[in-house]
Formats: sequence, structure tokens, C-alpha cells
Amino acid sequence: MLNGFKSLLMGAGLALAAALPAQAQKAPNHIPCNLGIVENFQTLFQRASFRPAAVPAGNVRVTFVGHSTFQIETPKGATAATDYAGFHISDQVPNIVTMNNSHTSHYTDVLDPDIKHVLRGWDPKGGIARHHVRLQDLRVYNLPTNIFNFGDGATNGNSVFVFEAAGLCLAHLGHLHHFLSKKQVSDLGRIDILFVPIDGMNTLSHEESIHIIDQIKPRVVMPMHLHFGGAYSFPGIAEKKGYQVKFLKKDTILVNRADLPEKTEVWFLVENL
Repeated sequence: MLNGFKSLLMGAGLALAAALPAQAQKAPNHIPCNLGIVENFQTLFQRASFRPAAVPAGNVRVTFVGHSTFQIETPKGATAATDYAGFHISDQVPNIVTMNNSHTSHYTDVLDPDIKHVLRGWDPKGGIARHHVRLQDLRVYNLPTNIFNFGDGATNGNSVFVFEAAGLCLAHLGHLHHFLSKKQVSDLGRIDILFVPIDGMNTLSHEESIHIIDQIKPRVVMPMHLHFGGAYSFPGIAEKKGYQVKFLKKDTILVNRADLPEKTEVWFLVENL
């Protein structure tokens, strides 16, 4: 049945690809990670020319830039930066930037013109934000969260963004303020690496963070919001819950599916807190 579903998705995508320009192609935002969508579509979305990336095939490079910004790089040279706010930036201009919410430390309206896709986790005009972008060997989509209704229709204040490349699925919680429903967990799909705020105060309590990790069941948790609130106490709490905690003593790492632990581990892309 799964193979038939993949064929159906691929057929629908090919029809869409024929109808729209490459840079504008999007799809309904309900296809979860781990269905091989990027592999099936990558030849339709790569540019005519690009410089070879220094990321080996089958790997994704993850770099902690600061606060809640991580840069994700793929073997074909696609790059994405999470919670791009204009001051936690790397030397390389990303192709795609995501902004989970409209907090001043998580977004900016001042953008480098070389950034091709700017994905905001909320709809500035109201309503629910929806994104689904494929670029080269990278797919990015969002799961709207923090949804509320003021009487003029539902709107959302945050999104969980998911990045799929090289057989890996990475999700950034942003400023999620609630547990996920079963449907939301299903819409995310299989998540290998989960970026989680650990301040314990402004976003989620430590107990809430642990509960959401248990809901999603990633293979690796990469903490963010490291230097304020109660972040310093999170490693001990995670260890008491049975998670192995590792301080990798570097801010960048190549990740391959073969390197993922069997049980969820917490990997800090810093030397210490």
C-alpha cells in the first residue's frame, strides 16, 4: 500500500511540476517526512548550475549559529537557516530562511536579496501559515501551532518547521506553547533530529519539553535557547528521564542516518553551558 501511495504522490507532483515554474512549485502541506519526496523530485528542482557542496552524499551538515538559529546544508548545496533574525548569521547566505514566530529575536524584515525563500511561521495578514518548498535536495514544510481564534477566524502564532534531506528529517519547534495532538505528530512524520528550546521559562517548561520530546520520539535532540532562563538545569533533568546527554564541544556536525543512536540522545553543539 505504501508503494502505491508513493506512486500516487509522485504522479501528482510530476503534473504539478509541469504546470508551474521551478522556483514557485509548492504542494499541499500534509505530506509527512520520510516518504522519499525529495529523492523523487530532486531533478526537477535543482538549478542549472551550482557549486558542489562540501557535504558528503548521505549527510546533512548542522551548524549551531546562535540562540535558535541553526544552519542546515545538503549534499547538493541547498542551505537553510532557522529563526533567521539578521544577527545570528553565518558567512554563507542561505537559500531558505524560516522564522518560526514574530518575536524580535526570531525574525527580521531586513533580508539579504540573495535569500530565495523567506518562510514565516505565521501569516502577517492573518489566517494560518502554510509552506511547502522543495529546492534541489531539500524539502521544507511547516506545521502551524499556537492556533487561536479571536472571532475573525483562526490564526497561528508559531510553526514547527521540518527539513528533509539525505534521508534525514529535522524539526525546529520554535516557540511552541502547547503539547501536540496525535494528528500534529502524524503530520510531522518521522523526525530524526529535533531542535528544542530548553530555557524552561519563556517557551516551554522543562517538563513540557520532555513531554513533547516523548511525543515526537526523535533520535537526537539538539537544544537551543542555551544562555538564559533555566537552560543550565536541562541536562540533569534529561539524564534523570533516561536520555544520554552529550556535549559535542563543537558547533557543527555532519549527520548520517547510520550515525543516529537507537534511543533518543541529547546532543549539545557547544562545549558546555
